[in-house]
Amino acid sequence: MDMRRLVGGNFARLRQAKGLTQEDVEARSGFSQQYISGLERGQRNPTIITLYELAQALGVSHVELITPQNDET
Repeated sequence: MDMRRLVGGNFARLRQAKGLTQEDVEARSGFSQQYISGLERGQRNPTIITLYELAQALGVSHVELITPQNDET
């Protein structure tokens, strides 16, 4: 399992479910839209602190960013 792709996919799914744009998350988190885009594409390797801060910006638990969905096992 590629953790970068897992985190990126979960982040994109959760962001969209909240009705947020990448720019909205940028404003909430301080991470650039370019960073967020790279994260969603699985091209970033975020630290645990970054995961926590991004989860806070989405209003979700950081665990949701690293938990595989049923079809991703």
